Amino acid sequence: MSDYEDSKEEALAEKTYDHKNSSSSSSSSDSDDDSKISSIKSDVFRLFGREKPVHKVFGGGKPADVFLWRDKKVSGGVLGGATVIWFLFEVLEYNLLPLICHALILSLSILFLWSNASSFIKKSQPKIPNICIPEEPLMQIVAVARIEINRGFATLHDIASGKDLKKFLLVIAGLWMISIIGSCCNFLTLFYTLFVLGFTVPVTYEKYEDKIDPFGEKAWIEIKKQYAVLDEKVISKIPKSLKSIKKE
Repeated sequence: MSDYEDSKEEALAEKTYDHKNSSSSSSSSDSDDDSKISSIKSDVFRLFGREKPVHKVFGGGKPADVFLWRDKKVSGGVLGGATVIWFLFEVLEYNLLPLICHALILSLSILFLWSNASSFIKKSQPKIPNICIPEEPLMQIVAVARIEINRGFATLHDIASGKDLKKFLLVIAGLWMISIIGSCCNFLTLFYTLFVLGFTVPVTYEKYEDKIDPFGEKAWIEIKKQYAVLDEKVISKIPKSLKSIKKE
């Protein structure tokens, strides 16, 4: 009878040991799967080395909401206002000061006549809103602009100090392309084009980033190949020639 109880206890102990091993192996496999998923996510190529969501890249808050069309009425109003301004200045060839004066004359005349005529026609006076620019969105836009401007100044400082030849060539090529584009159109049209791109490209990329990033990865690999060829044939020979000139 005691031998039977001993064998029963041994079988029960073996079952509990097997259950512990299976649970520990399943937990370890789950942790391995999580680590694999995180490593796969970290290995995914993102344009410009982006690690944050597009909304965070734009600084978050209301300015990012406007550019990414979180509030379609506000974004559409801003883009429509910019389009009207471009149309008036470019197509109708208005100047800034006459445009402001004519707009104020028209709006003030309509409101003044409406306010005085309301007592005769027995209708309510127009509700003129108190326009006030909110401080928080304006300060957010200024803060984001300040950060980007300071980053640009820091980049120009590094380039002027002669530390990075690759960055120097990229900036020179970018400025040369901008000068070519600027010679084809005036500043207002160029600014409006960039404004429209700012309202269309980020929201399109955010919506289709999983499809755009693979093409960006292929383009980036091709650019690196072409740069390697340029570095081997041209850039790698520049420091040698400069050293020989200094010695002479």
